[in-house]
Amino acid sequence: MVVETKFGTYEIIKNVKDAFDIAKFEERYIEECFDRYEVLVGDVSSGILRIKGFNANDKENDVRFIPDYLSESCAFGCPYYILQRLKKGKV
Repeated sequence: MVVETKFGTYEIIKNVKDAFDIAKFEERYIEECFDRYEVLVGDVSSGILRIKGFNANDKENDVRFIPDYLSESCAFGCPYYILQRLKKGKV
């Protein structure tokens, strides 16, 4: 599914437990932090959304590390989503 946000166009790769909420995403998105990432992972724990960015071929935040991030840094069984950036820019 493709979603248009005010920060760009994304494809929802995974949406576990219906975690993606466009209003909460846009509220938490910080352009200076997240514009540089191709893939964003959002996880919800105790009602709070956290967003983390990943890129291909990145030493510290490579997309291959997403499973590790989900198992080691997120609450067990928490709702989460994975977004792939399709187009930058404001809608």
